Amino acid sequence: MTHRELDTAGITDPEVREAYRRCRALNARHGKTYFLATRLLPTDRRPAVHALYGFARWADDIVDSLDPAVDARARGAALAELRRHLSAGLAEGRSREPVVTAVADTARRYSLDHGLFRDFMAAMASDLDVTDYPTYAALLGYMHGSAAVIGLQTLPVLGTVVPREEAAPYAAALGIAFQLSNFLRDVGEDLDRGRVYLPADLLAVHGVDRELLRWSRASGRQDSRITSALREFAALTRGVYREAAPGLPMLEAVSRPCVHAAFVLYGGILDAVARDGYAVLHRRAVVPRRRRAAVAADGLARAVAARASALAGGGTASRVRPRPERRGSHAARSAGR
Repeated sequence: MTHRELDTAGITDPEVREAYRRCRALNARHGKTYFLATRLLPTDRRPAVHALYGFARWADDIVDSLDPAVDARARGAALAELRRHLSAGLAEGRSREPVVTAVADTARRYSLDHGLFRDFMAAMASDLDVTDYPTYAALLGYMHGSAAVIGLQTLPVLGTVVPREEAAPYAAALGIAFQLSNFLRDVGEDLDRGRVYLPADLLAVHGVDRELLRWSRASGRQDSRITSALREFAALTRGVYREAAPGLPMLEAVSRPCVHAAFVLYGGILDAVARDGYAVLHRRAVVPRRRRAAVAADGLARAVAARASALAGGGTASRVRPRPERRGSHAARSAGR
């Protein structure tokens, strides 16, 4: 993380700064699209988004390990340990785990609801033993914790020009839309982990079940029934993007370029899957680099214009301002070690 990002965010404690750098590295390594979009935010807001994403990425990596040496019991133990670190970190503001230190500091600065973190950890725990979802309603129940809460956590960081509770449903919907896009793209990889996130009732309408998905994955052959089901799932996902879209103008102007870029790029996953003939069981669809570059250039132009307008006094924000760093607490603990 650049010194400028940390400095403008008012993060001065060396140990906390290093924790945020760790989160930024996780974001850069694993979340190419998310990282690109985050760079369009004003510098003082980037560390918090990196912390929230870095923590989510770390927890997700625990439950998604494909290493045969890491069985479900070991993943469960690791997740339980992370939950303990998180609970203590949110209460104390610091942890032995750097990623938890950063996310706890962000939660304090932006007065984030700790219940959102508990819901997220519950969703991660369910991934250890829930392998499919009978209906879309059941899948939505899971995605409240795995995706919607991410949108709700980032909302105070992004800021709104309307009361936050008015924007919250749209932020939650956008988190769900992003995850649905990932579910569609990663059908094959998730199947290798023993999971099917496509609702069973949607698949059944098209004559598809887990066995047919496994056959297609193993044989490398596509099946028109699977293609039809995937096309319907993509249409459902596009509907969620439409539900989320009215929330973009509710954000502070300086945050809109970031979210708009993510909106376009994650939505572009659906286009990439369609262009590739819905062959997600056999290969991973990717948004072309040229398209990513065009979205980044457009986002940069939007960001520059928004910041210029903000500096000129244009626009009124209702963002909850982050709490300043508690200068005594972290330094005192460090000195006492």
